[in-house]
Amino acid sequence: MKLTRRQSAALIPLCLALAAGPGFAAEPYPARPVTVMVPYPAGGLSDSIARALSTPLGKALGQPVIVENLGGASGALAAQKLLNAPADGYMVFLGSPGELILPPLANAAIKYRTEDFRMLTQLTINPLVLVARKDLPANNVDELVALGRKPGAKPFAYGSVGFGSMYHLIAEDMAAQTGMAVTHVPYKGMAPLIQDMGGDNIDFAVLPYATSFRGMADTGRMKLLGWVGDQRSALDKRIPAFGEGQSLKHFNYQTWAGIMVRKGTPEDVVQRLHKALAETILNAEYRKALEATGSEIAPLNALADASRLMDQEAARFRAIARAIKLEPQ
Repeated sequence: MKLTRRQSAALIPLCLALAAGPGFAAEPYPARPVTVMVPYPAGGLSDSIARALSTPLGKALGQPVIVENLGGASGALAAQKLLNAPADGYMVFLGSPGELILPPLANAAIKYRTEDFRMLTQLTINPLVLVARKDLPANNVDELVALGRKPGAKPFAYGSVGFGSMYHLIAEDMAAQTGMAVTHVPYKGMAPLIQDMGGDNIDFAVLPYATSFRGMADTGRMKLLGWVGDQRSALDKRIPAFGEGQSLKHFNYQTWAGIMVRKGTPEDVVQRLHKALAETILNAEYRKALEATGSEIAPLNALADASRLMDQEAARFRAIARAIKLEPQ
């Protein structure tokens, strides 16, 4: 069959591609900007970590790194957006157990599982602190518990970043172990929660420590009642530890933030991202910015270790959810 000149011209690109082999059309990763999906509104700790990460990670990848915020459903909206995107490494997730493990246990509408994600490495380890409104008549966790157990006392209103979030489960565990009467008030993120606490709309919350908390405490806008653990953190030695009291000895929790991709992301892309994260973690400006948030910098995880850690955390928090009889709503 004789082809017209136009038909012949149209076949040239296809012939060149076939001659070049199967790798002809593939672009080296990354060939365009990468998005870091943050599961809370701007202004919170997760947002600060992502923005500290974005510039040095962009330099390591050779492409801009864009921070996108999407709050709601205890971080599940952003997590689901990652899963709805192609598994190509152009969208990564700044996540923690609070978004990847707990929402499916609390929300019947959430169908994803921890196993749908692959963690590349931890970025931060964040001690947790019990914060309270400025005029609450308690200065440590034992005094809070005593108030919450008074006969006829009005239940404390405590805040979290959403039903089924890590901070929701921890506060419920506190109440279950001490007999405090409490009422849960969910928020879309830490920033609006702190704003409401400053306005005395909630009584207390368990949150990852942020350096801004010290300034708020020193200016009388909130109280810092205790580190959630046996010992005081070097981040702020003035805050007592739960372990120094009597009501919640050996009550230990902390959280962390890490970078995730959708399961099924090509291995060469995973390796390229992991290499860039290794370079970023050594960046002096990045480390300075993270330390300014009140975060402890986590060492780089090997990929196998990161996967093992996620499996261990999933097992731990699923057990806690069962213990407090958390039911999906």
